[in-house]
Amino acid sequence: MPSEKKIAQSEINPQKSEVESPPQRVVQEPQETNNEQIEKKGSLIGFLVQFLLVAFVFFAIGFVVGQKKIEIDKRGKVPIVNVSSQTSPEIQNVDFSLFWEVFKILPEKYIDKDAVSAQEMVYGAIAGMVRSLGDPYTAFVNPKQNELIKSELAGAYEGVGIQIGFNEDKRLAVIAPLSGTPAEREGIFAKDIIAKIDKRDTFDLTLPEAVELIRGPAGTKVKLTLIREGEAEPIEKEVERANIDVKSVEVEFRNAGSGEIAIIKVSRFGEKTDSEWDMAVGEVEVRDVDGVIVDMRNNPGGLLSSAIHLGGEFVSGSIVKQRDANGREVESSAEKQGRLLKMPLVVIVNGGSASAAEIFAGAIQDKGRGKIIGEQTFGKGTVQDVVDLPGGSSLHVTIAQWLTPNGNSIQDAGITPDIVIDLTTDDREAKRDPQLDRALEEI
Repeated sequence: MPSEKKIAQSEINPQKSEVESPPQRVVQEPQETNNEQIEKKGSLIGFLVQFLLVAFVFFAIGFVVGQKKIEIDKRGKVPIVNVSSQTSPEIQNVDFSLFWEVFKILPEKYIDKDAVSAQEMVYGAIAGMVRSLGDPYTAFVNPKQNELIKSELAGAYEGVGIQIGFNEDKRLAVIAPLSGTPAEREGIFAKDIIAKIDKRDTFDLTLPEAVELIRGPAGTKVKLTLIREGEAEPIEKEVERANIDVKSVEVEFRNAGSGEIAIIKVSRFGEKTDSEWDMAVGEVEVRDVDGVIVDMRNNPGGLLSSAIHLGGEFVSGSIVKQRDANGREVESSAEKQGRLLKMPLVVIVNGGSASAAEIFAGAIQDKGRGKIIGEQTFGKGTVQDVVDLPGGSSLHVTIAQWLTPNGNSIQDAGITPDIVIDLTTDDREAKRDPQLDRALEEI
């Protein structure tokens, strides 16, 4: 569900000065006297009074005109603004002279003149400013990176088929390999730390920069150096890029006991997920099944609106809460009457289940609607607001944390399954699936 964005506008109100007319003064004419000195003195006093009155009037007119000029100048020029933090009364005076000095020196002195691009320098400066916050999910995204991110949400792109993010140590990591992609075939696992992309160390990369390096034309290759828990040495995987166009929702039916069970695999929450989900549920209704297993393993998340759409199929009321920096909580609820509200349900998760997948599983668990089976989820529980900027770039800003309906934070903690079942390397090699087997037993 898109977050509401408010743009604070500061207004500059010119001072309004009120010019009061001077109080009337009664000037008595000097009494007639034969003393010429007294007459001259009286005339001089009268002259001075009139002079002061005229001077005051001209001063008042000049003051009003001057104030009007200030008002016009304020409207016609960009004001100098002292930026103050909302959490601190201290004024932050920002001196940009150093920035402009470096901006001038680089093109003059850098050896490779062809590498100098004023626009790229500006993008780099903005990215560095955003990166200074220390939040890996708050990032400036240049136009090229923005197109890559949008293509992934659309469901079709060229790459290796992995969703990446950051672990609790802020290391670049695999959230999940997508089913049926080169990454899955090469044995890349959720929570693998990506130490290098080709020869580039990843310790200082933003998420959009890493995405740009991993993506590329189908048929080309990228080498990923991975650090995996339990392995003494780094693992190198050279993966050939391909056209990635995987359905986000797939359904199959399995006989279990005397009945039939629907297994709905949701691989991500993208632009097509809602429509694909609706078609899958339509098949389930026609088959009159005895239960549903929703497989959220290696689902790296995506659109919040889709998580609410799917969650509302099984539960009523609250699906997720958002808590902002001021501690305010906003609740998002199911937007429709679910078609599977009374259907027996099991949800399977693992370490690659993140973000929107954790929101879905958390709602099911908190409502007591079904069993959660598998492994501890990834723990990606922050909300990013995407602000589109001129020229095709965008700003991703962390604005809140996700909470389950009962108020439990997802960030770094994830969702703990009701029944913990690990899937080992031996299981993968032997093509065994003890998690799905246990889910079928529970149904």
